[in-house]
Amino acid sequence: MPNDADTALHYRLLKLIEERPEISQRELARELGLSLGKINYCLKAFISRGLVKVNNFRRSDNKLAYAYLLTPQGMEEKARVTLRFFQRVQAEYEALQAEVERLAREREGLEAAAEAREEQ
Repeated sequence: MPNDADTALHYRLLKLIEERPEISQRELARELGLSLGKINYCLKAFISRGLVKVNNFRRSDNKLAYAYLLTPQGMEEKARVTLRFFQRVQAEYEALQAEVERLAREREGLEAAAEAREEQ
C-alpha cells in the first residue's frame, strides 16, 4: 500500500489526467510542483500497471502530442486512491480539531489561573 505522500500524488495525478487527457508532462510537473523526471516515472508506472494508456496524435502545428487516458482499471484505481486520500484528510482534520479543542481548554485553564492570581 502506498504511503500518504504517494497516495496524495497518485490522487492528484490521476485526477489531472482524467480532467485533462491532453495535458503534457511538463504541465503536469508544473501543476504538481514536481520534476519532469518524477512525472515521467509515475506515468510509466501507471502505464505498465494498465491504469493509463497513451494515444499519439498530431497537433495542427505538426508536433506529435499525447493524450493520457485512464483505462477502466485506472478508473477503479482512481476511486480507491480517492477514498484513501479522503480518509487520510479526514483523519488529519479530526486530529487537528482535537488539537484545537485541547489548546482551547488549555487557554481557558491559563485564563482562569490568571484571573485567580489577579483576585488575590
